[in-house]
This record gives sequence, C-alpha cells and structure tokens, in this order.
Amino acid sequence: MKNDMLDFNVIKFFGINTRSGKVLCPLPVRWEFPSPDRVKINTDGATTGYPGLATRGGIFRGSIGEFIGAFSVFLEVQTVMVAKFYGVIHAMEEAQKTGLTNVWLECDSALVCATFTARTNVSWMLRH
Repeated sequence: MKNDMLDFNVIKFFGINTRSGKVLCPLPVRWEFPSPDRVKINTDGATTGYPGLATRGGIFRGSIGEFIGAFSVFLEVQTVMVAKFYGVIHAMEEAQKTGLTNVWLECDSALVCATFTARTNVSWMLRH
C-alpha cells in the first residue's frame, strides 16, 4: 500500500481498521508445490469481529502450481474458528465431489489440523 491520501480514503470508505499491532515474531512463509500425484488445497476462514460477518475460502492447485479451482462462501455471523472449520469441511466436500483422493490440505489453525488429522488420512501442513 502506498501511503497517500487516496489509499487512506479508500480504506476509510470500506471501514477497514488501520491500527497495526506489533509483530512479535515474523515467520517466513513460502508455498510449496505438491507431489505430481497430489492436489494441494489451501483454506482459511475469517471474520470482521468476534463473532462477526464471516467467510470461508480455499484454492485448489496442481503439482506445478496450476489453478484447478477455488471457492469463497459467505457464512453470515460466526466466530473465526467456525469459519476456519467450515473452510476445511467445504474443501473436503468439493474434493470428494470431484473425485480427488490424494490431497494435501494446508491451513493456519493448529486446532483445525489436529481435529481433522485424528479422523482422516489427509496430509496436513500447518501454517501459522
């Protein structure tokens, strides 16, 4: 973002909170390609408050990073954890509908990963 008046006005128009917190421990993150026999799914959920207007989303990519599909679904008012769980559930439903059986699901919640790891044979990568 450029620090000019136009950017500031756009941010204020959409009601985006411009407070920035102190970064305690920056974590470098890089996207890794899945193996040739896998599809990688990255999911997330977010809210505007706790609880607040929520959405879930995800993207499906192949072994060379090619776009396979994506989704974004509005959830009305929910907590962020509900949005994150619904993101994973929706991704797995879409994978099953399209016949994907070898997926690598990546999300940023240790709780979500732990919950699904105990109940599925999906490969997980935790990013937080």
